[in-house]
Amino acid sequence: MASRIEEYALIGNRMTGALVDRQGSIDWLAVPRFDSAACFASLLGTPENGFWKIAPQQPPTAIHRRYREGTLVLETEFTTNKGKALLVDCMSLDRDASQVLRIVQGLEGTVPCSSELCARFEYGDAKPWIARLEDGRHQFGAGGDQLVLSSTVPVSEIDGNLRAQFDVKAGDAVEFSVTWAESFKPAPASPLVAKDVEHVSELWREWSRRYIPMGPWGEAVLRSLITLQALTNPQSGGIVAAPSTSLPEEIGGKRNWDYRYCWLRDATFTLYALMQSGFENEAKSWREWLLRAIGGAPDQMQIMYGASGERWLMEREVPWLNGYEGSKPVHVGNAASGQLQLDVYGEVLDLLYQAHRTRLKSSAPVWDVEKALVNHLATIWDRPDDGIWEVRGGRRQFTHSKVMAWVAFDRAVRSVEDFGHDGPVEHWRQLRDEARDAICHEGFNAKMGSFVQYFGGNTLDASLLLMPQVGFLPANDPAVKGTVAAVEKHLMRDGFVQRYDPGTSVDGLEGREGCFLACSFWLADVYTMQGRCDEARELFERVLRLRNDVGLLSEEYDTRDRRLVGNFPQAFSHVALINTARNLSAEHKPAAHRSQR
Repeated sequence: MASRIEEYALIGNRMTGALVDRQGSIDWLAVPRFDSAACFASLLGTPENGFWKIAPQQPPTAIHRRYREGTLVLETEFTTNKGKALLVDCMSLDRDASQVLRIVQGLEGTVPCSSELCARFEYGDAKPWIARLEDGRHQFGAGGDQLVLSSTVPVSEIDGNLRAQFDVKAGDAVEFSVTWAESFKPAPASPLVAKDVEHVSELWREWSRRYIPMGPWGEAVLRSLITLQALTNPQSGGIVAAPSTSLPEEIGGKRNWDYRYCWLRDATFTLYALMQSGFENEAKSWREWLLRAIGGAPDQMQIMYGASGERWLMEREVPWLNGYEGSKPVHVGNAASGQLQLDVYGEVLDLLYQAHRTRLKSSAPVWDVEKALVNHLATIWDRPDDGIWEVRGGRRQFTHSKVMAWVAFDRAVRSVEDFGHDGPVEHWRQLRDEARDAICHEGFNAKMGSFVQYFGGNTLDASLLLMPQVGFLPANDPAVKGTVAAVEKHLMRDGFVQRYDPGTSVDGLEGREGCFLACSFWLADVYTMQGRCDEARELFERVLRLRNDVGLLSEEYDTRDRRLVGNFPQAFSHVALINTARNLSAEHKPAAHRSQR
């Protein structure tokens, strides 16, 4: 059985990532990309679906984990009754190789250890042939994939797995590596493991030194930035939402989705997180990825794309995997890529507007794209859509979608006014006014004193908390205050915020879900904008306490079972963490800057 989600740590090479639990088991790895088929998939099935565990032979009496400062190099210290050993895990940053590097170092005494590697390609379905190479290494091969195991201790094949038993004494080190390559290529060369681990450490430290620390939560912000960088494709600049698929929003439930893709809804938040932390080049790469991804006919813009801008993300089930703790089905691909979500137009227009305001100047071709998008939005903005949360209960006139349509028209108008661009500004102003009137008249429930999830409804949605941040209304407007009070009353669960009530018909799915962590950060942002700074800080630190021992957050938190749920680690949670920390401690606050008229 897989470990609890919070028991995992991420290592990666920015093209893909592996999830390692506290017992030294890699239970998830897809190669060579995040969205490739996994060769270790026991996270979503059984050990027979693939894993690689290195640990003491006897159960440790204590386990302590940490990342090397400023890096994605993981260190797990095992204490046993025989002594202490340190497991160092990382992936090479060489773009020409997908390599997992592992070193067992002796710290005290003599610790008997073991390594067991079970490789199963095609999401744990394809049992490979194992061959011993002339140089003594072992090769797994099936279909188009091969993995080559190198080690400094003898390895034996037992029941289709590769196993080693060895003692590590104080001062000694035992090295392992696994390298992936296409099966039709020669077996890849073995890395110089110790040297490569130090090189990886220095590359991450060099990157982290560009971080501009601010406020009392510098360590948490840096760890979140490193996590974002780990999820950023170094070639395209696209940032995947998570390295995993189908980690459930409800344990045992059906809300299990593939998050190994890039969502447009995160665009402006990500821009602020990177720009205000000193990573202007990464923000520029993110903007350029977005422009390439949405290139083409504006009516074909999707809500998400592959890391290189791929459009076809067909959703299908993997029936041979039992799911995380029995949470079925396991999905590959995401059908939400074909949904209509009007809010993405506002996200794209806002990102490009804010980028121009924050030193990433626009150009004539970029403005041509913006005009095409806003002119297309002018023809569809008043239609029902699927909403920000990709619900599967049918289209509605979602209030947040209309707010973001207003944002799109507003940013188009302001781009003409502020930057001297050309365009039918009077028509855009008229559309902006129409959108505002519709939202204020149809999206506001006077009896509740609050904006509501969809026009004419009486249910709430945490996305309404973004209204002041995008500049639709001031944070202290009575309607915003009423909405915040309604969210506090109806969407708060044990001090955290749900996206919406999953029991309503709008959801279209069975079961429940956890509290979406970004929404709690959004509420803290509104508190800050309203001058309720003590409440904002208290809520922010409450969410911070949910991070696992190495500073990572998933998508959601289950307040009943008190555990992290959803895909992990989740980029959107860490982006929200970064921005809320800045809103609480920085002179230039992202929320205030974004809302300025």
